[in-house]
Amino acid sequence: MIENKTTAFKEKVSNQFLKTVSAYANYGNGQIIFGVSDNGEYIGFENIQKTILDIENKINDSINPSPYFTFSINRNNTICLEVTEGVHKPYLYKVKAYRRNDTATIEVDQLELKRLVLEGSNLSFEALEVKSTDLTFNTLSKLLMEKIHVNVVSDDLFKTLGIIDSNGKYNNAASIVADRNKFSCIDIARFGHSINEILDRNRLSNISILSAYQAAIDSFERYYEYEKIEGMHRNSIEIIPKDAFREALANAIIHRHWDINSHINIAMFPDKIEITSPGGLPSGISEFDYLENNVSILRNPILANIFFRLGYIEMFGTGIKRIKSAYSQYKVKPQFFVSETSIKIILPVTNVLPKVTKDESIIMETLSSGYVLSSSEIVERTPFNKSKVIRLINHLCENGYVYKVGTGRGTKYRI
Repeated sequence: MIENKTTAFKEKVSNQFLKTVSAYANYGNGQIIFGVSDNGEYIGFENIQKTILDIENKINDSINPSPYFTFSINRNNTICLEVTEGVHKPYLYKVKAYRRNDTATIEVDQLELKRLVLEGSNLSFEALEVKSTDLTFNTLSKLLMEKIHVNVVSDDLFKTLGIIDSNGKYNNAASIVADRNKFSCIDIARFGHSINEILDRNRLSNISILSAYQAAIDSFERYYEYEKIEGMHRNSIEIIPKDAFREALANAIIHRHWDINSHINIAMFPDKIEITSPGGLPSGISEFDYLENNVSILRNPILANIFFRLGYIEMFGTGIKRIKSAYSQYKVKPQFFVSETSIKIILPVTNVLPKVTKDESIIMETLSSGYVLSSSEIVERTPFNKSKVIRLINHLCENGYVYKVGTGRGTKYRI
């Protein structure tokens, strides 16, 4: 047994475990196994019921509000405490909130604490009222008339969109789509063959995110589309699927953290585009859920609704699936990298194909029937040892042929 983000070991019952209880109640379910040393050795307890009562009393006396938790007793006389993520956040220990950082438990900063308070109040940053009363919406109004064919853009329509509340006050979502605002939008940089060779730069701030979105689309069309004349016909050729870029860009906008002063970064290379969005996954969604579209949790539902009505996204929660679908006819595939602070999507150029070695082709063939296999299962099906399989798999992941599903010991791989 080893510790990970959702499993912690405690040899004895001391107050230190209460920080981890706070972390699991705030940021996702987890378990604490008492009677196990840091290296996974079972020690257990002699008086199980007395120990459970001690743990329960410490939680009830020290965590505010009280989280939901259950106990189970293992046959080796260890105790498993399972903590469920709660809805009445933040869950505080000594007036502080905590989160897990891999196997460590750390105190959250003031920004994260404010987010927990909003989440516990069933609010989002985009829905908070702003003091500005002089916002203008020429860009949004023009798009509404063009896209959904409204004749008059009124405050009633803005209320329907959710950018004006019942008291006639604007919120942060209104400011984000307003013609002028305080937000960092999108930083578009075009590189040569390395990040040291910057060919073009367009840093967009303090303008409507709708204008910034269109500027990014214009840059894409300028560098990744061209016309090819075939006989009497002039055909538009995309060396990166435009649908994939649109979805990745919209995904970055409607899922990013808007309460930090940071741009969405679009790095354009001759062989790929990298789109990096500030903020990791929303609370309650795993990397597997994100990649497989099993669960959709909108961080910015008001912005998502506006983008949906304007036709920039077709359906909530289908962005990743549509990005993958855009590459279905190509051997190169998009890549997705998720961390606690950002999400990066890499869209490769379709006419540049990384070479696959003979050994890598064996791995590809093993996964070609739709299997989702662990490295050990791939070892069983191929003539390679574990270390070679890991090396081959990592290279295939880097080139976008294979991607990871899950983390830690539960990591598996698929085409």
